[in-house]
Amino acid sequence: MSLKKSLLLISIILIIDQLSKVYIKTHFVLGESVDVLSWFKILFIENSGAAWGAKLSDFLPISESIGKLILTVFRLFAVAGIGYWLYDTIQKNSSRTLILAVSLIFAGALGNIIDSVFYGILFNDSTGQVATLFSNEPYGSLFYGKVVDMLYFPMINTTWPEWVPYLGGNSFRFFEPVFNIADTAISTGVGILLVFNKKAFGKKEEMTRPSEED
Repeated sequence: MSLKKSLLLISIILIIDQLSKVYIKTHFVLGESVDVLSWFKILFIENSGAAWGAKLSDFLPISESIGKLILTVFRLFAVAGIGYWLYDTIQKNSSRTLILAVSLIFAGALGNIIDSVFYGILFNDSTGQVATLFSNEPYGSLFYGKVVDMLYFPMINTTWPEWVPYLGGNSFRFFEPVFNIADTAISTGVGILLVFNKKAFGKKEEMTRPSEED
């Protein structure tokens, strides 16, 4: 997989990811949902923390704002590291599977870091109102944006039988997390590395060179 093809894939994912997020921000109130199918909903939520909404302040004796800043800076370094990994795999003519996977992970990580870095100064608050892009009253500041999530697949929504120890009578929903296109790209890339590990990290592909004319 060439650098041009990798950049094209990354660009397509970023465009779809950001367009979907901007649309949701400018058309939905926070918490609003629309049923697409019985097992698929568009549900607008915002995530100011790490995966599953976790925050550093939940685990460390620091303020929520400091924890958010640390997390955003960490994401920036992570994106830079993944970008270098991608560049290195392409330069070394690594397997197409590996380049594809890293391209997906990089695109997803970059998509979410755009939210974390810039959305706080681009949009106003979505609580109780539809947000405005390039608002004069942004909800945050640089590095304090919230990641927009909207894809929700509650394929199973039921209650645990009473006879089940500890869980009996409690509600059970699968799949619970709400995510976005960027998250999907990251998960797909990681899945490719796990399932096709040998193919991804196998021998390098032979570089084909056009024959030179005398």
